[in-house]
Amino acid sequence: MTKLRPPRLADVEVIEQQNTGPEGAGDHNWHGYRSPGELVRRINSGELIREDGGLLAVVDDDDQVVGDVSWVRMLNGPPPNGYCWNMGVWIAPKHRGKGHGAEAQRLLAAYLFDNTYFERVEASTEDGNVGEQRALEKAGFTREGVLRRACFRDGEWRDMVMFSKLRGEK
Repeated sequence: MTKLRPPRLADVEVIEQQNTGPEGAGDHNWHGYRSPGELVRRINSGELIREDGGLLAVVDDDDQVVGDVSWVRMLNGPPPNGYCWNMGVWIAPKHRGKGHGAEAQRLLAAYLFDNTYFERVEASTEDGNVGEQRALEKAGFTREGVLRRACFRDGEWRDMVMFSKLRGEK
């Protein structure tokens, strides 16, 4: 069973694997090194969940961290009602392929709909990341289309596939 909870200091080593190199981030998630200590700072300051976004740990049945989910407020139309949430997921290499990503994204979308008024949660992934596309579909997201050359990674521009889930959709 997959659950979400705020990250703890003991979780930092696992979650920061995604920032230490391409091996930990995964084939489609490596965008360069990130500032070490940022997660510790956010945990200590209480800045894990803010008005404009947040981050939660993804944990298994034993409350062991297997990854994280995050979200950020995006503006897709005129304010104040043009906002939506854009979310992302990272699962540690040894825990991939076990359904944690799909369930974490389903749980995060439900959390966001239960606790905010936004009508839409969206997520995108590189067009070659078939596993993440399947996970989003399992989580109840609908494929909307391709954003051409929307992401720069590993020295080249890449197409992204956009998915969304609307309030009330399973």
